[in-house]
Amino acid sequence: MGTHSIDQVVIIGGGTAGWLSAAILAKKLNSRDSASVQITLIESPTIPILGVGEGTWPTIRNTLQMIGVDESEFMRECDATFKQGAEFVNWRETPAPGTSHSYFHPLSAVFHSAYNFSLAPYWLLGQSNLPYDLATTTQSRISMLGLAPKKITTPSYGAIQNYSYHLNANKFAEFLKRHCIEKLGVKFISANVVDVHLGEQGHITAVSTDTAGEIVGDFFVDCSGFRALLLGQALGVGWHKIDDIIFNDTALAMQVPYADADAPIASHTIATAHEAGWTWDIGLHNRRGVGYVYSSRHTTDERAEQVLRDYVGEQAKGLEVRKIPLNLGYREQFWKGNCVAIGMSAAFIEPLEASAIFLVEAAANMLADAFPRARASLEYTERKFNATFKLRWDKSIDFIKLHYCISGRRDTQYWRDNVDPASIPATLKEKLAQWQYQAPTKYDFDYAFEPFVLDSYLFVLYGLGFNTSLKGNESAYAEGDVAQAKFDEINQLTERLKLELPTHRQLIDKVYQYGFQAI
Repeated sequence: MGTHSIDQVVIIGGGTAGWLSAAILAKKLNSRDSASVQITLIESPTIPILGVGEGTWPTIRNTLQMIGVDESEFMRECDATFKQGAEFVNWRETPAPGTSHSYFHPLSAVFHSAYNFSLAPYWLLGQSNLPYDLATTTQSRISMLGLAPKKITTPSYGAIQNYSYHLNANKFAEFLKRHCIEKLGVKFISANVVDVHLGEQGHITAVSTDTAGEIVGDFFVDCSGFRALLLGQALGVGWHKIDDIIFNDTALAMQVPYADADAPIASHTIATAHEAGWTWDIGLHNRRGVGYVYSSRHTTDERAEQVLRDYVGEQAKGLEVRKIPLNLGYREQFWKGNCVAIGMSAAFIEPLEASAIFLVEAAANMLADAFPRARASLEYTERKFNATFKLRWDKSIDFIKLHYCISGRRDTQYWRDNVDPASIPATLKEKLAQWQYQAPTKYDFDYAFEPFVLDSYLFVLYGLGFNTSLKGNESAYAEGDVAQAKFDEINQLTERLKLELPTHRQLIDKVYQYGFQAI
């Protein structure tokens, strides 16, 4: 170990966060080269991974391709399917008995509002009679029809419609583990960390394990989940709670088999609002992953389980439910000295917009891209990393809260509490006040690292029926002809895609049987 360079990185904890971080660091820092950084991962043989997060963002395609993973093999090994966005059912208003309402948050618009052309003001002025998500995208309609985002002849990682994946998180962690050890030169140690050793500067120098002795390192990555063995316990970095903003602190999860082998597979997450939270419904290749995320302050575990079983219906009979407590908040620092936390040891909001794996990718990429090989650059990199991820988490909290605080539901105390101004961050309140009189624009988004972009806000705002009045400002929108041509183009493109794309189930079966062409 050099005195001035950082050559040995030790990751504590496996799971998706640990192994994805290991893969990104090993690939980018080239750990098979003797002059490079060696990545070592210590994983407990006795502590199971949480393994619930089954949704991803399109960034995962770049990550998997970058680390050298074959798309078809990954999908087969991880029971993966395609994800084209999320459908939000019964969020806008309390449904009358026997009715429902929904809107889509797709993964892409045809014309990106921030840098192509914003259709939002022209939609608000009545130039389309379709709901916002259907008027401005092909993807929402493609998803509703059960169609796939690409064809079997589309090359690996290529897309006709932007996509990410639904996957089995346990299998994904195991897949990444094998890839890291066999292909990327990551050193693996199966042991429990029993002690953390600090040096004179308060930096971590080594960890002691129960079966593998002492492991020395120059830099440490804490992927130990909510326990936060390094950053939380050893280095004493506090936890900033957000349960006064986001209320859902418990989840129940269930694995539901398909009724038959040819059952359609939804290519989007179905998020249905209920009396004290919402259910996720995710279609994998061989089963559905279904769960209820709820606020324990607003319901009981018994009632929550009943809501989940009622949602699943007859198929829920005899199925086991797993309860998962959620620790809502983020570390007061994500990086301290020579240690950074990634994954749930760093922060956790709730799985509503499937941001968890994306933020693991983002953290591991920033760590790799700005990696402080010289110890002298540790402080600068720490400061930059902490500022970036404080911003990312605060912006994520704003966006998640948006789904609740402009809902028209008032049927339970849970929904009434969610619209209470005292529970809405000031940064979001300020924007909502502005957006009553002006459609959101790119100027409302100041930072390159904001996780949720302008289009995402537009889909949620107008999916939930937010009222933006452009009265008196119509003259600012003089490109009505251009907008109309774009609305028409989206309709025409949708009709073409409806004829061209296979069903999601058809494509998945072909991928598992034949695989994609390699790029």
